[in-house]
Amino acid sequence: MVHQPNFLLNRLDPASLARLKPHLHLVHLPQGQVLAETHQRVQKVYFPHTGIISHVVELSDGHAIETGMVGKDGAFGASQALDDKVSIHHVVVQVPGTASATDSARLCALANELPAFRAILIKYDLFFLAQVQQAVACNAVHDIQNRVCKWLLRMHGLVGDDLPLTQEFLAQMMGVRRSSVSGIAAELQKLGLITYSRGHIHINDLQQVREHACECDDAINSHYQRIFEPNQPLPLSA
Repeated sequence: MVHQPNFLLNRLDPASLARLKPHLHLVHLPQGQVLAETHQRVQKVYFPHTGIISHVVELSDGHAIETGMVGKDGAFGASQALDDKVSIHHVVVQVPGTASATDSARLCALANELPAFRAILIKYDLFFLAQVQQAVACNAVHDIQNRVCKWLLRMHGLVGDDLPLTQEFLAQMMGVRRSSVSGIAAELQKLGLITYSRGHIHINDLQQVREHACECDDAINSHYQRIFEPNQPLPLSA
């Protein structure tokens, strides 16, 4: 079984990965699968190969907004496993894919035995916090079109040009009305940046999407590089 499509597992030294591999199993993550509810104890840790896991803050009026994405660049459940914590977000599969998974208790034991593995997980937790903080600033300051394009860039970095999603889901993730997203999607399609049809977005012109986006995707990639690869090109750059 190959687990290296996940960036974190790919950074492990061969000896640590060999210790970890017997405890990993491949799972399929269908779109819409809930991996954790708010304040629920996390039982599994996922290292995605493909697809996107979304952290969502749910509000009392029924609205929700996405605060962070996890894809092949990271893991969900590791920080909770290390500290025996519950999830503070609703966590759902946004784009279907596959992942290497293991029990939380097993991961905690292995992280305590393998300092290099524990260090990588702590670094990713720092990056995820930076991503959440960037999302807060972005949602407060930038307009919807800039945010949509930033969101498309982030997804492109994780899964490529083809994004299986609906406008309803996109609006929910951004915390805006569906009509706002519909108008922006129509405008971006008119400009030739994307093609949208039946719950599917295809990015036609990545450079134009980048030009219409705010600086937040660059900032997120920069955080990742500074934490993991200060002397190498950005891992999610296209």
